[in-house]
Amino acid sequence: MKQQDIALIVVIAFIAAVVAFFVSSKVFVTPANRQQQVKIVNVIDSNFQPASNKYFNKSSIDPYQEVQTGSNNNQHPFNSGQQQ
Repeated sequence: MKQQDIALIVVIAFIAAVVAFFVSSKVFVTPANRQQQVKIVNVIDSNFQPASNKYFNKSSIDPYQEVQTGSNNNQHPFNSGQQQ
């Protein structure tokens, strides 16, 4: 390699480093620019209001109650040849 080629590579590497430095300062956020305003939340209290009687009462529907929708006398439901 000629000495002129080495000098050209060094100059190109220097220019690339300078460009990379300025581009990275625009892309990556510095710690001073990471500050952001946030809302202050209320303190969590361990005292809760009782649940509404409109939804939670003795006559409300129980979604976990088993519902039978007809008679099921088929002992082999996935064997199509032996349906009753």
